[in-house]
Amino acid sequence: MSDERLAFLRDIVALEVEHLQQTDQRLFQEPMDADRVRRLRYDIDLAERVDAFVARFGRLQDTVADKLLPALLQAKAESVGPALDNLNKAERFGWLASVDEWLVVRKLRNRMIHEYVKDPAELAQALQAAHDFVPLLVHTAQRMRQAA
Repeated sequence: MSDERLAFLRDIVALEVEHLQQTDQRLFQEPMDADRVRRLRYDIDLAERVDAFVARFGRLQDTVADKLLPALLQAKAESVGPALDNLNKAERFGWLASVDEWLVVRKLRNRMIHEYVKDPAELAQALQAAHDFVPLLVHTAQRMRQAA
């Protein structure tokens, strides 16, 4: 992995963190509940903010775990393996607080995508939980960027 690629990924992750934080701040000025989710059908601005949040939440996860982490491991002369093995190494190096938490966040992301049109209460709960995990994503991204 070239130094340029690692620097590029560090920059991308910084931008993705910034975008997620901006959207998170705008979307969660008030708590997310089922009534607010029901408004998504009629409130285009709110719907677009939810879409942006879900996309940016997932994108940051993907970039950190699927791109930056393997590049960072390779730069540290560590073998790159399956995603779970890479996450375990990240936890061992202190870049990731908990593999278990990361997997919960991953499942949460999938839940937000699949529950989008089915159950307003379920989507509201998933969105609020994702909001609560934004600091974990940001902290993990920042630790990996520093390590790179």
